[in-house]
Amino acid sequence: MSNTQARSDMKLEVVVIPVSDVDRAKTFYDGLGWRLDADFAAGDDWRVIQFTPPGSPCSVIFGKNVTAAAPGSAQGLYLIVPDIEAARNDLIGRGVKVGEVFHGVGDKHTGTDEPFLSGRNRVSGPAPHRSSYGSYASFSDPDGNGWLFQEITTRLPGRVEGETTFTSPADLAAALTRAAVAHGEHEKRTGGQHDANWPGWYAAYMVAEQAGTPLPA
Repeated sequence: MSNTQARSDMKLEVVVIPVSDVDRAKTFYDGLGWRLDADFAAGDDWRVIQFTPPGSPCSVIFGKNVTAAAPGSAQGLYLIVPDIEAARNDLIGRGVKVGEVFHGVGDKHTGTDEPFLSGRNRVSGPAPHRSSYGSYASFSDPDGNGWLFQEITTRLPGRVEGETTFTSPADLAAALTRAAVAHGEHEKRTGGQHDANWPGWYAAYMVAEQAGTPLPA
């Protein structure tokens, strides 16, 4: 294949999770505040339900005879959030049991805790300085399928391609807030004068933050 040939888009849009009781799972995921996209059935032998988390381009599907995996065997399902405390409190307010916020530390190859992206050592509390990618909180559905929140505020280089996008009003608002705080520091460094070009500065900051490139000074 020629190196100049256009790539075909391959968008991950569905993750299938195995459950034992379809109606119980539907009640649980509806209780998370996720959008119900579909509930289709054909007789007594096939049913598929689709939910989409707020702001997510990817949905989850479960049902009857849609996967051969054992109920509860889906683990390490990550939900990326801009504010882990807010996301955790939202689910707790909905009656969901969510673990305490934790972060990883030490040798990723040692430890006895349940494995996650940062290893097998779970330390209570958010990551030092609330570093992006570093803070987690976990919860499970009634079958034991395991979900984790991961707080990401600044993307690593190479993660974002093309246009800057925000998946929800809350995501955009959080980015604007971070830009406002950074711009306040910028104005202090430039003598405390009002920056008439603040919209351009905000835009440059938000694009750089999402793309993982150097932030404006």
